[in-house]
This record gives sequence, C-alpha cells and structure tokens, in this order.
Amino acid sequence: MTEIAFHFNAPDKLAYACRLLRKAVASGAKVVVTGDETSLQTLDTLLWTFSALEFLPHCRADSPLEQRMVSPIVLAAQIDGNEALPHHQVLLNLSDAVMPGYERFERTIEVVTLDEQDRQNARQRWKHYADRGYAITRHDLKLRENA
Repeated sequence: MTEIAFHFNAPDKLAYACRLLRKAVASGAKVVVTGDETSLQTLDTLLWTFSALEFLPHCRADSPLEQRMVSPIVLAAQIDGNEALPHHQVLLNLSDAVMPGYERFERTIEVVTLDEQDRQNARQRWKHYADRGYAITRHDLKLRENA
C-alpha cells in the first residue's frame, strides 16, 4: 500500500519542493513531481537556479525516453495512464487535488503551505486518503523550525 506523507506549513511550496527533491536525489530516490503546468514550469526553472553550486537532474515526462530513464526527477502534469513515466517510487504532488494514479507509487508526498485555501485543499486530500484506509504521516515544518 502506498505510504502517504503530508508536509505542513511550508512557507513556499516550490522552494520547499526543491529542498525535498535535493534530499531525495541524495538518498538515491526517484521522484515524479506532478502539479499544474505553471507550477511545473516554475519548478523546472528553480531546479536549475535554486542553488549556485548544485544541479538536480530532471526532465519533463514528454522528454526522450533515454532522458526519462536516467533522470531521478520527472515532471509530469498528469500521472494516470501516463506510460511515459519511467518509475513509480515517489510521487511529489504539488497540485490542489489528489492525483489519479497515486496508488501506483510506493510513496506519495503532499506539500501544504500556510495559505488558507491550500490548507483547505489539503484537508480534502487527507480525507480522501484516510477514507481509503491509508496510514498518513504528518510532518509539521513549523515544529522543526522551532526545534
């Protein structure tokens, strides 16, 4: 069964996603990132620029097959029925809704900001997962910050 984790109180969803992806890649994980097209385009740019001394190898789901096979990060606007996805290890969901097809991944990570609408959307996603019997792990970034 897919492991579900919510990371709450991220001040900036995309900046946090960059840090999370850096950690995932360093640990050898392969991640598919999904979200709306605007967020994915911005994240694509951030992954090139967020750190002057690092580059996180990534590609879009519509990139040539050889790029998708070697890239630890694949950006995909949709995952359900997307045969272009080379792996199903970790899904990082940056969208407002549960992404159809999440259950094919070993882990799904949801990032939630301080924005009230984003929090409301996250509550709906949490309910969706809980109603289906998934155990959910909660990571409160404010608690980490204060520790």
